[in-house]
Amino acid sequence: MGALEIKPGIFWVGAIDWAVRDFHGYITPNGTTYNNYLIKDKHITLVDTVKHDFSDYTIDNIRDIVDPAKIENIVINHIENDHMTSIDRIMALAPKAVIYITERGKKGLDRFFDASRWNIRLVKTGDTLSTGSKTILFLETPMLHWPDSMMSYVKEDKLLISQDGFGQHIASTARFDDEYCDQYSITALEHAVRDYYANILMPFGPLIKAKLAEIQKLGLEIDMIAPDHGIIWRKDPGKIVKMYLDMANGKADLRVVIIYDTMWHSTEHMTIPIMEGIRAAGVDVEVIKLRSTPMSVAVKRFWESRAMLVGTPTLNNIMFPSVAEFLAHLRGLRPRNRMAGAFGSFGWGGGAVKEACEEMKKIGLDVVEPGMEVLYKPGREDEKSCFEFGKQFAEKVIAYHQKF
Repeated sequence: MGALEIKPGIFWVGAIDWAVRDFHGYITPNGTTYNNYLIKDKHITLVDTVKHDFSDYTIDNIRDIVDPAKIENIVINHIENDHMTSIDRIMALAPKAVIYITERGKKGLDRFFDASRWNIRLVKTGDTLSTGSKTILFLETPMLHWPDSMMSYVKEDKLLISQDGFGQHIASTARFDDEYCDQYSITALEHAVRDYYANILMPFGPLIKAKLAEIQKLGLEIDMIAPDHGIIWRKDPGKIVKMYLDMANGKADLRVVIIYDTMWHSTEHMTIPIMEGIRAAGVDVEVIKLRSTPMSVAVKRFWESRAMLVGTPTLNNIMFPSVAEFLAHLRGLRPRNRMAGAFGSFGWGGGAVKEACEEMKKIGLDVVEPGMEVLYKPGREDEKSCFEFGKQFAEKVIAYHQKF
């Protein structure tokens, strides 16, 4: 792509990863970018690096602007591999550069590299770095989404370099939100934002609200948000901030998502009358089969919906493995303000539905009991019961949704 000026004297010097399809254990069908930024000022400053596989790209982009040997400052906002594993290549070219990093970041850096040979300065919220005509204000954002995380705010340009916050996994020749939406649509961009949030940042909603409140209290004006992945927000940075507040507050659509798996199609058969019952109550519904759907897609659709019904056959007196895996993944994301229930089929003896309900309670979901179980293949009367189960569940969801 080559370097691109995003603000006067500030350049995107990152790399586009068109091929990656798995990131943080979830599918990335649109690839991603590793964004980092070069400030060309009296004191040349690089903010973040890129994944080590792409170090040649960022070095070539830097060379488009300046000789890398002239870099005096390097800011590391986050020590995860996709952002800082090119640091040794950069430091080999600019050995006198000073690294600015949080205390926790320094501890992590020491685990990856022999950082004792580098000049490192620890920073915390409120500390600043002058690059000459520009001032960088550091904002610690611990657990968004690692303990070392930090954002950097360039005061004179009202630019927030937001690290993993406000990012998306999108590989595109477009660098800015308005350019991307001209090529695709605002809906596509919003979906990418929600996918990223649901699979990475869902557990940190309270922290996100607190950090956004802190930024507001500091009186920081934000004209542009430049994340370390995906599209840069220049047309309407307020839009992504509002989206994050909505997601942090647990905003969801009035919808039930049925997420299930099946062994001999009996549990799958149950989804149809349950779905019809939900629709009869006037609630939108979506059906997702786990072994036919990437885990990250199921997580995202769950997060966008106010309620979920989990369908599982009983295998060896417990949940079907793919359903158990999904709930284990969800437990780590710690969702709140969501209603849930369970249904399924069994042959020798039940147990899976009860176990699913217990697991969803551990997750922190508001579980409606009892669940719905059918022996072997559902018959006509079972289908009627499934319809009523779906209808009654949806009626409860309507009342539940009104609380938010």
